[in-house]
Amino acid sequence: MKDMIIIGAGPAGLSAAVYGLRAGLDLEILESSYMGGGQVLNTYEVDNYLGLPHSNGFDMGMTFQKHVADMGKEPVSCEVTGIEKRDGVFRITTDQGMMESKTLILASGAVNRKLEVPGEEELKGKGVSYCATCDGALYRGQTVAVVGGSYTAVEDAIYLAGLCEKVYLIHRRDSLRAGAVLEERLRALVNVEILWNTLPAEILGKDEVERFRVRNKLSGEECLLDVQGVFVAVGTVPNTLLVRGLVEMDEYGYIVAGEDCATSVPGLFAAGDLRTKKLRQIITAVADGANAATSAWEYLQG
Repeated sequence: MKDMIIIGAGPAGLSAAVYGLRAGLDLEILESSYMGGGQVLNTYEVDNYLGLPHSNGFDMGMTFQKHVADMGKEPVSCEVTGIEKRDGVFRITTDQGMMESKTLILASGAVNRKLEVPGEEELKGKGVSYCATCDGALYRGQTVAVVGGSYTAVEDAIYLAGLCEKVYLIHRRDSLRAGAVLEERLRALVNVEILWNTLPAEILGKDEVERFRVRNKLSGEECLLDVQGVFVAVGTVPNTLLVRGLVEMDEYGYIVAGEDCATSVPGLFAAGDLRTKKLRQIITAVADGANAATSAWEYLQG
């Protein structure tokens, strides 16, 4: 019987582990990926984490993991297949067996949202990518498109502009949702073209991406872009399927929890990108982890 089990070894889960270990709790961290660290590992540059400007996302993720490892705890590599609460105890079923805990912190993050257009699934990994920093170097000197208008989409476009001959930024609205500083950097790049009020329609290619059909949502006019890569950055879907029906969620599947990360189920806490909140960033995930672990400790104290 553990005091705490944390599902997810991204910034939220690792932060929760630091606070839990410092409180003397007997805990485990469960991670399905072969490499923990979360989505920060796929971030080219982190420029908004207080005190650590111009950080490399991969290095930051590795530093987070080392912090926890230095405290004597490594994530358990396993796939969680079931979660239930019975007689006040959380039972977590994994492909490595079953574990029990008095408290549970869900910090499994979110996955990339798909465009859901023809050609996307067929050409995934053949020009369709969800990680510019992972695959951008493969398109050096070529033409690519980025779909989205968020911080991530703009960061991806800026990063790719340093590698590619031309970058199209496809956005369904007439304004970006990134910060002013980031948008200013984007607009200064001569090889970036923004297509406003534009929707993806179809990704074309036989064995690899060759063209991208897009449609202006105001005029209905369509055009074909000659691109070799399509980078998708249209948001995320929370990894909350395993607790659907167990805990209260909003209409999008995010777990309803406040700043204390407490959910509708006593002893169950939600931290990071899967929690209902306005801003999903590394710094807010780390804060969630600290709050969740502190709330779990208080719950254990009765």
